[in-house]
Order: sequence, then C-alpha cells, then structure tokens
Amino acid sequence: MNASLDRRLRPELLVRIVGVAFFAYLFFGFMLLPCLNTLTSIFNVKNAAGERDAFAVIRFFLAGSMSKYVWNSLKLAILLVITVNIVGISIVLLTEYFDIKGARILRLGYMTTMIYSGVALVTGYMFLYANDGILTTALKNAFPNMNGTWFSGFNAVLFTMTFACTSNHALFLRNAIRGIDYNTVEAARNMGARPFKVLWKVVFPTLIPTLFSLTVMTFITGLCAMSAPTLLGYDSINPEIVRLAGSSSADEAFPQARAALLSIILAMFTIVLLTVLSAYERKGHYLSVSKTKAKLQKQKINNPLWNALAHIYAYILFIIYMTPVVMIIIFSFQTYSAIRLKKLDLTKWTLINYFGQQDYEYLTSRGKYKTRVGSISGVFANEATLGGIKLSFILSALAAALACVIVVVACNYMFQKHHKKSGIVLEYALLFPWLLPTILICYSYRTYFNSNDIWYVGNQNLYYAQNVRLLIVMAYTVTKLPFSLRMIKASFYSIDEELEEAARNLGARKIYTFLRVKLPIILPSVLAVFALNFNALFTEYDMSATFASTYGTSYAMVIQAMCREEGLYGYNVNASGRRCASTVFIMLVSGLILYLVYGVGSRDLGERLEIRDRRRKRMERLFGSRKKEGAVKTGI
Repeated sequence: MNASLDRRLRPELLVRIVGVAFFAYLFFGFMLLPCLNTLTSIFNVKNAAGERDAFAVIRFFLAGSMSKYVWNSLKLAILLVITVNIVGISIVLLTEYFDIKGARILRLGYMTTMIYSGVALVTGYMFLYANDGILTTALKNAFPNMNGTWFSGFNAVLFTMTFACTSNHALFLRNAIRGIDYNTVEAARNMGARPFKVLWKVVFPTLIPTLFSLTVMTFITGLCAMSAPTLLGYDSINPEIVRLAGSSSADEAFPQARAALLSIILAMFTIVLLTVLSAYERKGHYLSVSKTKAKLQKQKINNPLWNALAHIYAYILFIIYMTPVVMIIIFSFQTYSAIRLKKLDLTKWTLINYFGQQDYEYLTSRGKYKTRVGSISGVFANEATLGGIKLSFILSALAAALACVIVVVACNYMFQKHHKKSGIVLEYALLFPWLLPTILICYSYRTYFNSNDIWYVGNQNLYYAQNVRLLIVMAYTVTKLPFSLRMIKASFYSIDEELEEAARNLGARKIYTFLRVKLPIILPSVLAVFALNFNALFTEYDMSATFASTYGTSYAMVIQAMCREEGLYGYNVNASGRRCASTVFIMLVSGLILYLVYGVGSRDLGERLEIRDRRRKRMERLFGSRKKEGAVKTGI
C-alpha cells in the first residue's frame, strides 16, 4: 500500500500535474478568454438610446469609412506579394544561381535588412527620402518644381516594405536553391536547353513549396503592417486599431468595438491563409534527384547584353539596400546642425550622438537667448533613450527565456510515447497564437486585463502603472510560442532514443535524464531560438504601441518619439542624430546575435575542431618563432 502510494507521489507526477495546470492556466487565461472577450464585445454595444444593438458596429462598418482600412491593407498585401517576390527571387538568383561578379559583397548588402527592421528601418528610409531627407533635398535643389512629399502614403509604404520584407527570401529561398541537385540542371543543359529555360522548367518547380510559404508570409506581413503605415501616413488596419484603442466614446462612436471588429477581420484573413498553407503542405511535394547529389554550380550568362543588364540590376539593388545603412552610420558621427540640414561635413566628426551631453542655446520669439541644459545628448547619455533600452532589454530577455522554457518542457512532454493524445492537444494549444494577428492578441490583453474583476490574476489591473510591463512580457511570450515550438521541436528529433533508454536502465529518473541527457543535446538550438526571439522583440514596435503607457515605453517607441519632438521648445535638439546612433546600435546588437546564431552557432563539431586546430597551429607558429628569435639573441 505504501509502495504504491510512493509511486503515485513521485516527483515526476507532481511536476506533470503542475505543468498541466500551468499550461491550462496559460492557454485559457492568456490566449482563449481575452480573445473571446474581444469577439463578444462587438455585439455588446449600445446605440444612442442606450439600448443594446448587436449589429450596430457591423452597420457602421458597411456604411462608414471603416472598410477603407481593410481595402488599403488588402491592396498593400496583394501588391507587396508581387514586389517582394520579384525583388526577393532576383537577389537570391543573383547571389546563388547566376555567376555575378562580387556576389559575396552583394549578398552582405541584400542581408542588411536582417540587422535592422521595424521603426529603425523605416526611419532610415525617411532619413533619405522624406521631405527633408538627404536625397529628396538634393533632388529638390536640382529640380525646384519637384514634389518634396513624394515619399509618403501608399507608394512610400510599398517601396519601404518591398526591400524590408526580402529577409525571408534571403534565408529560406537561398537554402532551397543551394539544396538543388546540380545533376538535374546539367542534364537539362546537355539536352540543349538554354539557361533561362532551365531556370524556368527545372529550377523554379523545385522552389514552388518554399515560394508558396514565402508568399503567404509576405501577404500576412502586408496585411498586418504597423511601423511603415504609422510613420509614413497610410491608413491601414493596424494603425487604426491602435488609434481606436486609445480613443473613448466621448470622441467617437463605440471605438473599442470598432477596433475589435477590425482585429477579428484580421484574424479571419490570417486563419484562412494558414489553413490554405497547411492544406497545401499536407499534399506533399516530391523531387526526383540522382542517387549521388551534386552541389549546385553557378551558371554563367553567356549573352553579353543580358550579362551586363544583370550586373547593372544587381548593383542598383545593392545601392538601394546599402545607401540607408551607409548614410545612417556616417551621419551618426556628424553634428546636430549637419544632420538637421542633411549636409555632410567631413571636417566635423563627433561622438555626441553616442556619448556625452551639451547645453543648447537658442533665440526665443521674444528675441532673448535661452539655454536648455543637456538638450544635446547621446544615446547612452539620454535618460529617456537609456530607459527605453533597459526596459526593452529586460522585457525581451524575460519573454524570450520564458517562451523557450515553456516550449522545452512541452516538447519533452510531447515526445513521451504514452502521452500521444494529450501531446497533440498541447501542441495545437501552443500553435494557437499563430492563428491570430499580433495586434488582436495585444488589443485583447489591453481591454480584457484593464479591469479589477479578473480573478485569476488576483483582481489586479494589469494595464495600470507598472503592471503593464507584466502584460507586455506575457504578450511577447505568447506571440513567440509558435515559432519557438517549430524550431525547438525539430531539435528533439536529433536525440537518440537509445541514450534515454540507457539512462532509464541505469535507474535514472525522468527529470534527471532530461536535465543531464536531453537538455545538453538540444541546448545549442534552444539558445539560438532565444537569441532570435530576443533579436525580434528588442526592437519590436507593434505590440509596444498597443500597450502605450508611461511605464511601458519601449526602445522602439522612444525612437519614434524622437521624430516627433525634435527641437520642440529647445528640447531633443539632436534627436535625428541620436536616432541615427540608435539605429547603428541596433544593427550592432542584431548583427552580433545573428553571427552567434548563424555563424559560430551553426558550426558542427567537425568545423569547431578544425577551427580550434588551425588556431592552435597559428599560436604554435607565432610563439615558436618568438622562441627562436630569443634563442638567437641570447646566443643559445
């Protein structure tokens, strides 16, 4: 009797009970209930007479101007699919398939959007092309009749997002092309097929699954765009949801319900697209290759005209990608006056945009000089910027770590054979946030937890004061669960079941086996997912804007505020310079993380041993030569 009771009260059982209770609490409390509350709020509005009218918001949507936001987002998403695929496919072909001179340098330029994105990227393009931008100012000086506001609205958003959204092509499509069997290409060439016919008939069919996935991802990105439409002045769904979320019924008719309706419309589009993608993937795609797969060799463009045009096109794209990066880096070391006038002065270089403070003296409207102490300040000397960096760093690190811990424990549970049904339910629960747009989850949190009546969070208003930081961490964590699951789950397949069985035969408990056998094997993948999650969240803007609060001002929101407040009443005089320096700082952090993940972290054991061996031999040659020199000098 006591023995059976001890078996039932094993630590593994207690951990399993706590884990199941926590996942149920997480799913129902922070995924399902807030979203259901948003859905029901659409039908709980009251008309002017104070009577409940379930279809008032829907009638308002059909009769008013709300539908234009949906159409604008759809138009952006559809055209973005075309432009991003054209540019994305071309940059991959130019660097991986065709023999283009300087392909390595071109590849680095095309991948710059991976180290800065969101608000940082949009402000970089605005620094060049806005009404007072460098290139626009130069063009207006050359052509006085030119419209200086050309870079705004739909055209500006489409242009910016076209080049910002090719990162997925640079990652996934590049891997797909490098995985093509060269024997199939060579066979087609030997049969007399021309290079472009081989590309169309042999190469592209193998890329269709990847291209289909990228197309769906691009469409959803365009549909849920936030940073570019907000900063460039385009009326799309997400900025309107954030605006309505901060409005009240005294300002306009039932703004919260309208925001909820727009969120649900976004969710419906997302669910339909992901359903189509899943159905397409379930069909399966098979590629016939030779038994001995050959590495793809770059194809030469034999026609001189086409070869020249390809090189010209490649370097034009390179200039478009690199110009914002180069200009931002250079101007981050310029004085505030040079940056505001957009005139490069190579005789004056400064670090004030990074470090230090200076007073600013200006002439008031009354003709008197006034001094603002410390108004000229750098990124690491400005209190607001440093506060945004610290807050974003802490919240992003906590959310990235929490998402990884939850997914690791969940994957370990799912891979236990005797929990197949519950494991499937758990997997779908963790993938649930992928069915909903990020803005819907955040808006649901903002409205649902802005109350003292939610018992399972201790009747605390999570949107009040510093509690909003906990709400941001939870939103960050929930939105990163699906991506973390897909990545970490794949690493569990690399665990040899015999290792676990051997540990079990030696009497090791499951917890001990997990900590000492499984975790060390998957740890590199977990750290990589943590790094990628942190990288994405550190400069995140969409969710932060939804939770706009004095206590929840993230780094990205500080950067955006710099654009609005520059020089106002003598404050934030060098906001543009600090914004440039902030972008450089973001690029350094993101670049370092990507290097650790895709550079050092992607090396296998053989590569690491080879690098260590080369380093050892280099040190032996270096110190060996010094020993010989010392021996010669001493006459030994």
